Amino acid sequence: MFNYSIKDACLNNKTILVTGAGAGIGRTAALTYAKLGATVILLGKTVSKLEAVYDEIVALGLAKPAIIPLDLKGATKQNYIDMCSTIVSQFGQLDGALLNASILGELTPFTQIHEQVFNDVMKVNVTAQYLLAQALIPTLLLAPKSSLVFTSSGVGNQGRAYWGAYSMSKFATEGMMQVIADEYDTSNLRTNAINPGATNTNMRSCAFPAEDKTEIASPEDIMPLYVYLMSNDSIEVNGQTLKAQ
Repeated sequence: MFNYSIKDACLNNKTILVTGAGAGIGRTAALTYAKLGATVILLGKTVSKLEAVYDEIVALGLAKPAIIPLDLKGATKQNYIDMCSTIVSQFGQLDGALLNASILGELTPFTQIHEQVFNDVMKVNVTAQYLLAQALIPTLLLAPKSSLVFTSSGVGNQGRAYWGAYSMSKFATEGMMQVIADEYDTSNLRTNAINPGATNTNMRSCAFPAEDKTEIASPEDIMPLYVYLMSNDSIEVNGQTLKAQ
């Protein structure tokens, strides 16, 4: 695992947005950030899942989170602009954003990729990320030091047979991250990506249904890198894709 010792309260007074916060890595990251002192903004498409995470955070006596129900496949540029205006009005600034939500599509030979599946994967994994990042950047620049974190994959820098649409979307994600990082290299905003590696999530189960779940990492196992990139310890790191495992 990524070698980083998490310090108590290392995210005190930070406001952090997490997309895909209702389940899997996003849920675990949101809970972890809250336990380390952050106020988390939970974004996802399933209200009941977001409410469950909200209730868990409140039950622990942590900073009261916020919920933003939003389906990235149907959201518009104006939705993201309005969302960021609300964040600024309620919190004043945004210290971090973990863009974690994505969809797998289908694992299929390249010549059999269905056009609608391809379009859906690109809409959620690429177009929504770019529109969301465009809206978030001015909000992140209001903070003294801020962190924008994209989610990549092992197939995002080395193509793999049958992973067509998803793999291409993650190549695009890494390119987007590098462009933003270079443009804002001298600002207070740092931009990086995480390759979580094989992790026990619903998406992983769809791709590898017969896999022994005890042989791969849990979302909790990979949190050191997720915390590192949101903490002040990573303020000099920019334009990198880091492996959580």
